[in-house]
This record gives sequence, structure tokens and C-alpha cells, in this order.
Amino acid sequence: MKTILLIGTISLAFIISEQEVNCQLNSILKKTKKETTKSINKNIDKGLDNLFNKDEENKAEVKEIDQTQNSDNEVKAGPVNSDQGKEEAAPAQKEIPKLVWAKYDFVPGDKIIFEDNMEGEENGEFPSRWDLWDGTTENASFGGENVIMFRGGTPAIFPYLKNPKIDYLPEVFTIEFDLYLPSNTFTVSFYDRKNQGVPKGHYSLDIQGEGMNLSPAGSKLPGKGSISKKWAHISIAYTSGKMKAYIDETRLINIPHLSFNPTGITLYASSANDNNLFYIKNFRIAEGGVKYYDRFLQDGKIVSNGIRFDVGKATLRPESMGVLNEIYKMLSEHPDIKVSIEGHTDSAGDGELNKKLSEERALTVLKQLQSMGINEERLTSKGYGESKPVETNDTPEGKAANRRVEFIKI
Repeated sequence: MKTILLIGTISLAFIISEQEVNCQLNSILKKTKKETTKSINKNIDKGLDNLFNKDEENKAEVKEIDQTQNSDNEVKAGPVNSDQGKEEAAPAQKEIPKLVWAKYDFVPGDKIIFEDNMEGEENGEFPSRWDLWDGTTENASFGGENVIMFRGGTPAIFPYLKNPKIDYLPEVFTIEFDLYLPSNTFTVSFYDRKNQGVPKGHYSLDIQGEGMNLSPAGSKLPGKGSISKKWAHISIAYTSGKMKAYIDETRLINIPHLSFNPTGITLYASSANDNNLFYIKNFRIAEGGVKYYDRFLQDGKIVSNGIRFDVGKATLRPESMGVLNEIYKMLSEHPDIKVSIEGHTDSAGDGELNKKLSEERALTVLKQLQSMGINEERLTSKGYGESKPVETNDTPEGKAANRRVEFIKI
């Protein structure tokens, strides 16, 4: 009996012990599961927090950039309706242009016929160097720069000259300007609509978001990406019946023989309104000259107004590459030539600062030619500031002629 009782007691103890062990194991498993789940949840929460914080940082950065661009591109003009701000919120491009226009072959004329960089213009007034055919056009400030704004009423303007009824475009001429195109078409007509009338068989160049159309001689040609809602440099070259036209570095029009003789210029934005504003700046018409090497042999120097810099700086603008590519070609084909690169400015500002600026600009040109492969032993640079003007500083055309870079044979 005792034996049976002992066995029963041991069995019961074993059963109780096994139950305790199972309970302890379950407790441990539950605790481990709970701790693991808690750790996983904690890591997930941490990851989500980091992702959320990163997203908030990105949003803040984007917001800061947007605010900076909007403040830099304020448009100030006369009274406009309340919808105008919607269009003008689109900022001008802030990217620093790179000098990659290796195939750009446009070389501007060397004798300036008409120049307007909007210097001294009063905001909200009609641009003083232009005449009006129709619509509303006025001075404005866009991206911190003075511009001509085409507002509405099918605006058409043309250069204000002493004798606009005569043919003031020579047999060889170039036209350049910067265009901000919101949408639709901006037109350059090769006649003065007000003073010369609409001649029979006339030509007009339509500039669109992704191409150009020279009518009636050409057809729409594809551009290198859209130019809508950003600045683009427009260049036009006419040589005794042959016409080329460019958007930035890309040549889109190349007509060998025009049956029409260009006599003047009219700029026209038929679709402009307060919600679709067009802008232009840095407009120039110049008479062309002889080829660079022939000029170099004849005069012992090349004088160029086509090398452009940022205002008050020695930073080359991309449209300078047309001239620099020609200079590089000449120096490469004639390795015996050595040149002194000499910078000049107009008389605006302090004389000493102008001299320093001209020296820096000449050195910038020298370094650019070196980077293209011209040996530094063939190049020197100097700056003369405003001390050697070639024209009066009393007119925009004279000032533009004095802002030049010369390549002198040595």
C-alpha cells in the first residue's frame, strides 16, 4: 500500500512538475514574442520617423528653393488684372549656363545698327527705343533684369529710328535677342509694319515652343527641347539672300536663297495677354563684316562685340562661343599666329573698376581658348577699361561698340 502511495505521489509530482515547466516555457515564449514584437514595432516606428523626417526636410528644401526663385523673378510693371500673377509665378531658369556650344557657328555683325539693353528704362512705361503698331507693350522687371513685356491686344513693336521708311537693313546683317516664351508663337517680321507697310511676298520668322517656321520659304523644324517658360537666345543671320536662324546653339533655319529683301524689323506676339506674357531683352541689330582671317590679315586685328559676359562680371555667356569657335578655328589653321587679347568697356561706372573688369574678362577669354587647345605661349591678355573708346558713350549703340574684345596680332 505504501509502495502504491509512493508511486502515486511521485507520479503526481511529476505531472505537477511537467505542468510547471510547460507554464514556464509558455511564459518565456510569450515574453520573448512580446519583446520581439515590441522591438520590431520600435524599429518600424523609428524607420517611419526617419522617413517622415527626411520627407519633411525635402519638402522644406523644395519650399525654400521655390521661395528663393519666386523672390528672384519678381515681375514689376503697370497695373495688371488679378490673374497675371498666375503666369508670372513661372520662374526664369537659375542654372548657370555652361560653355558647351561647340557647334555654334553664329558670328554677330561688328557694326551695331540698333541696340537696346533696357538701361535706364522706367518700369511700366513704353520702351523708349521702340515704336508701336498695336497692342500693349511696356517695360518690366523680370528676374532682377529690365525686360520688354508684351501684355495684350496683339502687340507689335519695331525699332524707333530716324528714317524708318527707308531700307535700314544692309546686305549682311545679324539680329540677336533673348526671348521668354510662355506658349504659342512669337514672330519676327522682316519689314516695318507701320512705316514700310506690308510688302508683297514678305517673310516672317515664327518662333514656337519646339521649333521655328520661316514663311513662306520654310517649314516648321524641330528644336532641341522646348523653350516654353524659360529664356532662350535667338540669333538670325542674313547674308545677301541667305538666312540662318538659331534657338540657343541649335540652327533650325538654313535657307540658301530668299526672293524677298528684308527692309526692317517688327516684333509681334499675337496671343499675348495678362495670363500669357512674352518678354524680350538684349536686342541688337548689327551689320556683318568680312571673315575673321581676312580681317586679321587686312587690319592686323579682330574686333568683336559678340563676346558677351554677365553684367559687371567676367563670366562668359554661352552665345560667346560663336565668336570663340571662329577664333579657335583661325588659330588652329594658322599655328604661327600669336595674339594679344585685349578687353575694353564703356564709360559706365568707376574707371578703375572698369579697368580691372576688362583685365579679368580678357584673361577669361584667354583661359577659354587654352581649354579648347590653343597653346598658352601664343596668347597674352590685357585690359584697358574705358580708356580707348571707338564710339561715343552717349548712345546705346556707342556703348555697345565700346564693350568689346580685340585680338591683336603680335
